[in-house]
Amino acid sequence: MAAEPIRADAVLIVHGTDREGIVSKVTALLAAHGANIVALDQYSSDAAGGDFYQRTEIHLPDFAAKRSALEADLDRVVKGELGLQWRLSDTSVPKRVAILASASDNTLLDLLWRQRRGEIPMTVPMVISNHTTVADDVRHLGIPFFHVPSVPGPDKSASEQEILKLLKGNVDLVVLARYMQILSDSFIAEVGVPIINIHHSFLPAFIGAGPYRRAKERGVKLVGATAHYVTADLDEGPIIEQDIVRVSHKDTVEELTRKGADVERQVLSRAVLWHCQDRVIRTPHNSTVVF
Repeated sequence: MAAEPIRADAVLIVHGTDREGIVSKVTALLAAHGANIVALDQYSSDAAGGDFYQRTEIHLPDFAAKRSALEADLDRVVKGELGLQWRLSDTSVPKRVAILASASDNTLLDLLWRQRRGEIPMTVPMVISNHTTVADDVRHLGIPFFHVPSVPGPDKSASEQEILKLLKGNVDLVVLARYMQILSDSFIAEVGVPIINIHHSFLPAFIGAGPYRRAKERGVKLVGATAHYVTADLDEGPIIEQDIVRVSHKDTVEELTRKGADVERQVLSRAVLWHCQDRVIRTPHNSTVVF
């Protein structure tokens, strides 16, 4: 019988400007603290001063007790000596993920079922929606549901403040599961955690509303979906994952929408999974490195 794989107790992310000796110093530091490296991935855009990214899974018994000492050395060596940024995550603590939804249950229920089956290392402390359509389904799964109606008109500050009261300090990630509202710049800045959106289009094509109708009008042969981090620029945040499916001129808008919905579920679930596994690193260039 094959031996069980060694469990990773923590994930270390290191990134910054590339220079000689980074891997050597980081791995030596981990070894000095008794950490066994389970997996290591790295990428450099240019060995001579390019952007450096490294993700390391470590096995370290009694990690909680040893964490403070390890973090102190990471600050001294990685930040102080190497001039790099770092973050250390405890794999035993799942990410707290709030989901914002509207009337559609397509991607929302898929995420909730995956979480329930243990496919994504996350908890869902709340689902917030501007409709009550999905309330019974969400509550049936034992997840708190909050209805925050959208305020008519362009000024959404009142409803956004209600949502912020629910979110702040209670979540590590916000997922927009077909939440059909444009978030204000102030909301994005104030929420204090990353936001992942699923756009039912293969960005950068068909930004905004009605992409399947416009795709049909253009006679496209592929439809797809894009999961990305939300920024102040609509549908232009760093892309995490994309996928496509072939379509035909015979497909109606409804058929394009149905085929696209399958892709949306897969793309969003992969993006959320990778984020919760600390596999996604945002670059300074509005893109991501995904290990």
